[in-house]
Amino acid sequence: MRLPRWPGSASSKGGAGGRRPPYSLFGEILDWMLAPLLFLWPISIIATHHVAQGIADKPYDRALEANVAAIARLMQVDAMGRVTVNFPAPARALLRADEEDAIYYQVIGPRGELVVGDVELPPPPPEPAEDDEHPARALHFADLEIAGEDVRIARRRFLLPDGKGEAIVQVAETRNKREALASRIVTGVLLPQFLVIPATVVLVWLGLTRGIAPLNRLQALIRRRRPADLSPIEPASVPEEVRPLIIAFNDMMQRLDENLQAQQRFVADAAHQMRTPLAGLKMQTELALSEHDPEALRDSLQRIHTGAERAAHLINQLLALARAEASSHGRSGLERIDLEQLVREVATEFVPRALHKGVDLGVETTGWPLAVDGMPVLLREMLKNLIDNAIKYTPRGGHVTVFSAYDAARPRVALLGVQDDGVGIPEEDRERVFERFYRVLGSGVEGSGLGLPIVREIADLHAATIRLEHGPGGVGTRFLIEFPRAGEPVGPRPQAMGE
Repeated sequence: MRLPRWPGSASSKGGAGGRRPPYSLFGEILDWMLAPLLFLWPISIIATHHVAQGIADKPYDRALEANVAAIARLMQVDAMGRVTVNFPAPARALLRADEEDAIYYQVIGPRGELVVGDVELPPPPPEPAEDDEHPARALHFADLEIAGEDVRIARRRFLLPDGKGEAIVQVAETRNKREALASRIVTGVLLPQFLVIPATVVLVWLGLTRGIAPLNRLQALIRRRRPADLSPIEPASVPEEVRPLIIAFNDMMQRLDENLQAQQRFVADAAHQMRTPLAGLKMQTELALSEHDPEALRDSLQRIHTGAERAAHLINQLLALARAEASSHGRSGLERIDLEQLVREVATEFVPRALHKGVDLGVETTGWPLAVDGMPVLLREMLKNLIDNAIKYTPRGGHVTVFSAYDAARPRVALLGVQDDGVGIPEEDRERVFERFYRVLGSGVEGSGLGLPIVREIADLHAATIRLEHGPGGVGTRFLIEFPRAGEPVGPRPQAMGE
């Protein structure tokens, strides 16, 4: 059952659309504490009334038993086995003297005849089977109805001497005195409850109010915080029951603080990096506006076009990095992807550029699907950055190879790699090249310093590891990314690394 809601509480049932509306923890606890009490109270009233009736029956049952014994002492049996009862008028008047209840009695002879008494009493039932627990001639009580009134009857069978059969004595009385006594007992027990239960409700309400006071103080503490204050709340200052929630809250605040700091660094770095190409474009535009020679003007416009392409490339990489960082907060949108197909499709896009620069771009695959779970857009961006870097840092006449492979020693790993025979990366710079905006000095190639950080971010998002090694024969560079393989291997054993 549900209680009327207390102030500040709301129904816990779902609202429109199955959405759970705000509700009060105070009201929920109060409901669960008081609802069982109000549910059990009617049951306790019924149980109390039943017990009270049992208590009220005992003294009056003893009086019935005494009446049965008194009438039995008045029975006489003649030589013919006939039963008579010497029941003088004063004794009958005494038996009928009860002002609250009607008394009935009956003596039945050995042949079932009514010897003396009231015909309203029903005949006795057949003689019950005798056992140790219920002897046939013990005193028996039963509840019956006579003339529309409930009565309590006491019945006993008496053996007559010389084997002349048995006589039955029955005495019954209405239940007025018993019901009155039971009502007084119930009233005496339940009347204090009408005072105790409201007092209990008030005390429970006061106790809960005091019990949730630390939650109210915690709420006030959080509300007083400035928007930029992401410092943790001391777990020792809150109740033990709320401590896991505060620990989780502190963990969330720490992650949020780290994300905000990363965003601030990203915005600052992006603004710094964008300032240079924009300043160059502005200067080139001013020079072009001052030119009158068509050839010089064309040369200035070409430089403006080149600068615009670099700025667009930088913006695209910044957006790709931002997209990768946003995706790192959750792994939703994963799809089953075949690395073999991805390698072929992305490498095909770079064929014109490789031909223009005079670089031999090759593709090596196993010939069978290498499935991984990933985000297609990000994986394409990662592979594009690797191939773009390889072509950019490989001189004319060099070789770039994009490959997918299988490690025979680790069947649950799928490999994706790009290798070249270009200028290579010095040993001391191999970790730093994954830092944002870091560029190896002396390479003679322009770049933004964002390509490899994007690759690392996307690899981390896909639970992949990336290794940077020397290229074939110790010349150039090889990037090798290890992905957790999805599903079961398909087809014959794929080509393993080194085969």
